[in-house]
Amino acid sequence: MQDWSGAGAIVTGGASGLGAATARALAGMGLKVAIFDLNADAGEAHAHELRGIFCKVDVGDPASVAAGLDCAAELAPVRVLVNCAGIGPAAKTVSRGAAHDPAVFEKTIRVNLLGSFNCASQAAARMAAQDPVGDDGARGVIVNTASVAAYDGQIGQIAYAASKGGIVGMTLPMARDLADKGVRVCTIAPGLFLTPLLQGLPDDVQQSLGAQVPFPSRLGAPEEYAALVGQIVTNPMLNGEVIRLDGAIRMAPR
Repeated sequence: MQDWSGAGAIVTGGASGLGAATARALAGMGLKVAIFDLNADAGEAHAHELRGIFCKVDVGDPASVAAGLDCAAELAPVRVLVNCAGIGPAAKTVSRGAAHDPAVFEKTIRVNLLGSFNCASQAAARMAAQDPVGDDGARGVIVNTASVAAYDGQIGQIAYAASKGGIVGMTLPMARDLADKGVRVCTIAPGLFLTPLLQGLPDDVQQSLGAQVPFPSRLGAPEEYAALVGQIVTNPMLNGEVIRLDGAIRMAPR
């Protein structure tokens, strides 16, 4: 198993939800965590708790990502990147006779897909420039976050599903691109998880959503997502794979 303790880790969207749980888990594994987020108050508080660093970053802006990587490097050279930043607007292709707002579609692609690509490609370049670790010549690990919507996109999820489908599609070629550089790439496709979006719903709605999951029949906990990140980070044979983390759910049209 690969031991990255003491190395630098970046978690995008690390101020809340899946990202916050992941940042906590990686810090518990001995990594020095940099949180990329736009929510400065929550991000700085969480970074302080983890004895890490907060970098205000717009993942959809390549220049902002580059500045964030410089910020993170002040803590430790990056060896691990986990992309959790994302948005999920709801809109149909056509609704009440009007076409989907192209600006909303474009923003979703920019944040979710281009944001993951910007962070992964730039972080990979820095990982590749570092000395290898261990017998395998490992230099780093990248974990992207897709969604079951990449496969089972529901009504009103056209932009979100397209963005997450793009993340699924780039997983294997990115892993192949980076294989000779000692950088592994995997993607997690979560199902229904108790993120801030769902936490804002009434308890009965949360229970109804959880009941749709075959087993266990509940919403996933962010810590369960973080546990899978930990396994990917430490298991050298996990590479080029998209892993559904969904309790066997297959989403209905609505």
